[in-house]
Amino acid sequence: METKTESDMVIIEGPVDSDTLRTYTFDDNLTAFRRPDEQFQALVEIAELPEGRIIVSHINKHIVGYIIFLHPDPLERWSDGNHSFIMELGAVEVALPCRGLGLAGKMLELSTYDDFIENYIIITTEYYWHWDLKNSGLDVYEYKNLMIRLMQRAGYEVFQTNDPEITGHPANTLMARIGKNINDRQMQQFDEIRFKNRFLI
Repeated sequence: METKTESDMVIIEGPVDSDTLRTYTFDDNLTAFRRPDEQFQALVEIAELPEGRIIVSHINKHIVGYIIFLHPDPLERWSDGNHSFIMELGAVEVALPCRGLGLAGKMLELSTYDDFIENYIIITTEYYWHWDLKNSGLDVYEYKNLMIRLMQRAGYEVFQTNDPEITGHPANTLMARIGKNINDRQMQQFDEIRFKNRFLI
């Protein structure tokens, strides 16, 4: 996929393997999760995982946006039961100078072209502390609605949960995309994780 800025062509591609990623550079404005050099190294390492999927937006091999798919962190509730069919959309980030080009939506759209995702429940946990409220000019609820609309374009839906990190602030949101090949038993297991310990006193 391609899109244009006033002066450059932005290429949206993926999944990108680790060898290809190492030939790219990484924009210094990509700082939402950690320092740019550390985040770039994390992308390379995730691309080496059997289930890891990296989709990038780049200008002449200079990465200005990316999304990450991988299995949930072992320390999070979403990894309970070690279900291989649960994946996480781990991050969506676009460099500040390239926002407004629709790159996040285009990367999410590209991810749906891969039949790989139809075998998974892909969750995304939207936490307000990762959002760039300062540069967006939005409040947390406006940004929440923006993120929901963005994710809905790729088939994600809002799901309820009793996860304390989600329920700790009303702007935090759990969304998930249910792959076409997910069966009723897998949905039940997902529901059990969403409402973990709900009957314990």
